[in-house]
Amino acid sequence: QVQLVESGGGLMQAGGSLRLSCAASGLIFSSYAMGWFRQAPGKEREFVATINWSGGSTYYADSVKGRFTISRDNAKNTVYLQMSSLKPEDTAVYYCAAASGRGDYQRVERYNYWGQGTQVTISS
Repeated sequence: QVQLVESGGGLMQAGGSLRLSCAASGLIFSSYAMGWFRQAPGKEREFVATINWSGGSTYYADSVKGRFTISRDNAKNTVYLQMSSLKPEDTAVYYCAAASGRGDYQRVERYNYWGQGTQVTISS
């Protein structure tokens, strides 16, 4: 059974930082690209960041570039999202996901497995 379990979400004031973690089990972790997505109430799920199997390549949405950093530790089967300079518009449920194959990792449809999501709320 594949499981992706997020942690580290919660409440934070604008300008602060949070680090999200996603622990994976039931899959060969290093065979998958990993991604972070987010969804605000009434909005579609949107791409945030992705990282390839080794951690050597990353890609970010324009809205978070320069503020967020994605990383992975294959020995711990864990992917991270370090979020800095947080804004109220970052408020959303954040999901981690795993994708096999190559390319188009900014698309929701490319991902095989999803976590349950964790709430991030940024206040003014």
